[in-house]
Amino acid sequence: MTTETKTSYPKTDALMARGRDFLGSEYAILCGAMSWVSERNLVSAISNAGGFGVIACGAMTPELLDAEIAATKAMTDKPFGVNLITMHPQLTDLIEVCGRHGVGHVVLAGGIPPKGSVEAIKSFGGKVIVFAPTLALAKKLLRSGGDALVIEGMEAGGHIGPVSTSVLAQEFLPELSEDHLVFVAGGIGRGEAIAGYLEMGAVGVQLGTRFACATESIAHPDFKKAFFRAGARDAVASVQVDPRLPVIPVRALKNKGTEHFTAKQREVAGLLDSESVEMMEAQLQIEHYWAGALRRAVIDGDVENGSLMAGQSVGMVKEEEPVAAIMARLMAESEAALARR
Repeated sequence: MTTETKTSYPKTDALMARGRDFLGSEYAILCGAMSWVSERNLVSAISNAGGFGVIACGAMTPELLDAEIAATKAMTDKPFGVNLITMHPQLTDLIEVCGRHGVGHVVLAGGIPPKGSVEAIKSFGGKVIVFAPTLALAKKLLRSGGDALVIEGMEAGGHIGPVSTSVLAQEFLPELSEDHLVFVAGGIGRGEAIAGYLEMGAVGVQLGTRFACATESIAHPDFKKAFFRAGARDAVASVQVDPRLPVIPVRALKNKGTEHFTAKQREVAGLLDSESVEMMEAQLQIEHYWAGALRRAVIDGDVENGSLMAGQSVGMVKEEEPVAAIMARLMAESEAALARR
């Protein structure tokens, strides 16, 4: 990137300064980790375009993650991170793989990081990015070693909490932004929204849905077409069938797969009834279900039965565009919005 490009967004750059320093990227724009989508091609394209790509480890084995990091490194010399699910049974081994590769940033998602995981990442010099649904938990995670926090509203795609992005931002940013690094995520599709959250004290943002259909995304053409056709109200949250099964709701485009998930929950609840599985195993079965359902949609293009995880910003995704074009547009929109202030 030339120096001229870097200075063409002075107001946005200034507000993103802490986030950019932390990530080591040109723009403090993280790509949300989307299973099967956030792999070497999209991750390297985002980092090469000045953002910060994040590999979605999901249900990968340590061997697969090892290969994915190596392949991503071959495609970019810019910084990128790895997103690990805290309930993964091989979390320790996955952290070790990140350490071997000298991964600079590890995102711990899907629950409270297990004892020792944050320390293990710190021990090889990695930075830890955490998620928190409540202010009290955010403070606790930041006290116990989290280097940065992502607050993600329920407009996001995939696993979601119950509160909207705008409310979380008003609640968390005034309390935390002075002393901590906070990124805002969920439902962000344009640069004007980025500008608003930066002005409120965020150091950067995270977007997933906006990048899911980029030219460099390996998602199946039919998966992308489903996104182009969808409006905000087509991205619905899953329902919880059994209160004992603490299934985190998932936002996806409504299709037959939505009904299959309801059936899957009933099946797992039945196994809990008959005491043939423990709660942890029940939750893992649900996670594996999602991994499979996502793969069917993203890789095989089965948009009827697979899971089309998408945030409500899906209505703003109209066509396939290169990552660099998406990034430039977001930055230009943010800059124009700040210039109008």
